[in-house]
Amino acid sequence: MQKALGVYGQVLRLVRRLPKDSRPYYAKYARENFVNYRDVDASDTQFLDELFLRAYNHSLWVLNKYSVDESAATKLKEICCG
Repeated sequence: MQKALGVYGQVLRLVRRLPKDSRPYYAKYARENFVNYRDVDASDTQFLDELFLRAYNHSLWVLNKYSVDESAATKLKEICCG
């Protein structure tokens, strides 16, 4: 649970780096995705790792879309990938 909250917090911090007009959309998108997966079995570490990796990769895609330096996602990478 702590890892999921850490990932969510980092994603929201990255949303703040986006252009002001796109922030509400991506903040809502992130919240909806985390809420959709809140009932996932915490003991299914393989599935959770896949979800966290997907969150990281999608965050990179969004950062690249708005020309935000990928290094902004370093902390998210540490949480999601190792």
